[in-house]
Amino acid sequence: MDSDITDFLNLEIKRELAERYFSFRRLIEEDTKALNDNIAAFMHIEQRVAIDLTRIYILLHDPDLIWDFLYLSGLEHDFFFDMYVRESPTIKARLFQGVKVWGLTWSGRFTKLLLACYEDLVEHVDEFRQHYAQLADSRGVLAEEIELFYRKNDISSIMGFLRNMDAGPEVGGGLQGQISSGFNESMEQKMRITPPPPLEKVLTLMPPLVPASQIKKELKRLAAQALAYHPEDFLK
Repeated sequence: MDSDITDFLNLEIKRELAERYFSFRRLIEEDTKALNDNIAAFMHIEQRVAIDLTRIYILLHDPDLIWDFLYLSGLEHDFFFDMYVRESPTIKARLFQGVKVWGLTWSGRFTKLLLACYEDLVEHVDEFRQHYAQLADSRGVLAEEIELFYRKNDISSIMGFLRNMDAGPEVGGGLQGQISSGFNESMEQKMRITPPPPLEKVLTLMPPLVPASQIKKELKRLAAQALAYHPEDFLK
């Protein structure tokens, strides 16, 4: 009778531990999936920024002009820069396909094109930074949930407690005890939840850009210098 009661109590304790552990873990896994889904959806914003920047790199063409632009705009380094992409006629044609700029002269159209690309870039970088901040908040909340989870569910203590409940005289040593110990260690590792990596290791944070109105004169100067690198049929 005592043995039956003990077995029953052991079963109830294990059930309660399992329900508490897996219900909390399920919430964390759902939040982790939501964060990963949001990061994946965020990639299209990053792609738009990359396209805007690549268009500007193609228009400016000369590395010195590109570095002047990066300094003027407030960018810390040459994000998404690729020498091959900048010089590939196929990629250039694809990036500017369907782009129309009005003006009486080629220099006027080219200048308007550069200004329009920069205005698009500023808008998309602002959107990028807003979403990045939201993702950072979500990542921080998830990391706190995992920390709280481990404060309430010490995996090593739980596994040790379960081992003590299940221990019998035949598991005191020898090969059987070693196998059980190895299995429990493996199970303990599987039960652990890995916190999400820092967001900056997954996505690049870009600084805010200088508004187009503040550097319009300098952008026009860069356009005038870059004009010589492109024929008048550039957008045809």
